[in-house]
Amino acid sequence: MTKGNVFFCQECGYESAKWLGQCPACKAWNRFVEEPVERKTKRGGLAAGGLTKATEKRLFEISMEKEERMLTGIQELDRVLGGGVVSGSLVLVGGDPGIGKSTLLLQVCRNLAETKKVYYISGEESLQQIKLRANRIGTFSDQFFLLCETNLELIKERVENAQPDVVIIDSIQTMVREDVASAAGSVSQVRESTGLLMQLAKGLGISIFIVGHVTKEGVVAGPRVLEHMVDTVLYFEGDRHAAYRILRGVKNRFGSTNEIGVFEMRESGLEEVKNPSEYMLNGKPQGASGSIVTCAIEGTRPILLEIQALVCKTNFGLPRRTAAGTDYNRVNLLMAVLEKRVGLRLSDCDAYVNIAGGLKLNEPSLDLGIVMAIISSYRDRAVDDKTIVFGEVGLSGEVRGIRLCEARLKEAFKLGFQTCVLPKVSLASSKVPKGMKVVGIENLKEVIRWMGE
Repeated sequence: MTKGNVFFCQECGYESAKWLGQCPACKAWNRFVEEPVERKTKRGGLAAGGLTKATEKRLFEISMEKEERMLTGIQELDRVLGGGVVSGSLVLVGGDPGIGKSTLLLQVCRNLAETKKVYYISGEESLQQIKLRANRIGTFSDQFFLLCETNLELIKERVENAQPDVVIIDSIQTMVREDVASAAGSVSQVRESTGLLMQLAKGLGISIFIVGHVTKEGVVAGPRVLEHMVDTVLYFEGDRHAAYRILRGVKNRFGSTNEIGVFEMRESGLEEVKNPSEYMLNGKPQGASGSIVTCAIEGTRPILLEIQALVCKTNFGLPRRTAAGTDYNRVNLLMAVLEKRVGLRLSDCDAYVNIAGGLKLNEPSLDLGIVMAIISSYRDRAVDDKTIVFGEVGLSGEVRGIRLCEARLKEAFKLGFQTCVLPKVSLASSKVPKGMKVVGIENLKEVIRWMGE
């Protein structure tokens, strides 16, 4: 073995002998960190790790039986995973501390342990601490095993001997490989530990969930290559002091991405929210200006939500603009379009735009809702509570067509909305539910006329 220091890029894991300002691989600036490493003179693969030696196969010889999914018993999680857990998959679950990652995975263990052998390996909590949380969740079967260990070589040995169906690693930042000289949680440790777990998952056909802590920027701590190595990446979003949590799939090799699951944190654990639209509109004010209901598509699911806007004259020389839950620059762009194409004097106004419920969305279909919320607040005129709005707004003030318009209309009608304002170009390809009034809009001037001069 040879010892030395190398530099790693925290974004992509690129390795360099010296510090570089810009990473040659991902072009990110100032992301290199120095870490000590021990290099092996000979590097082994799966066979060297003690797993079955790989052999080539013809395409028609490959059986798909192992691709059967295990249902977790939590419908919202199964939806985000694409229909259940795939055998041999490596799933990364990220989120802020205290958001509910460990609680969710314990509930998964409880359900899967009814028919499967499950290992929960913790590097952060003692067995007594895990048991305290498990007692709040419910009763566990005798196929659920706990292990407190951070040494990955020992974990690998235990997993190979026991041959469980599902393994939970909590968390990846606490795991240590003895052949890597750096400390736990460092770039090289996280990368090498994930590589070993990936070998275990693929070589033995075990489904492995790994918990990853996030940085203040909201990404998993460690190299970005971690997200590239795993099969599925799930992020827990929301305020840990609030009751509701949103589980978002940002990568899935076995299903669609950008699916979301909504949960409510209770004393007994996380409870599923079967109808997120109803939850998002819960507490909406009646007859208030600046409040507009719109519909976004997350994956394949239409979700109704409330857009709030507050516009008032500024008391300072430079107007303040704030956007919570949506893109700040997009809000500024839409306000510039309103000023240029419609003549609203917004340059001397403070503007605050918020998506109620804690969701973070950048879908173009929110544009029309944001615009109408701003107009409603600026003129202090409320829009009817039974009206829903969606559409994309261009720089010329035109209202452009959006995808899955029919699914949005059905979801809105199901929740009792009677009027829908949408792009005129989308009307031709959409079947309107019987009893629902639709208003086709071509540009923002028509929006102004519809809302009343």
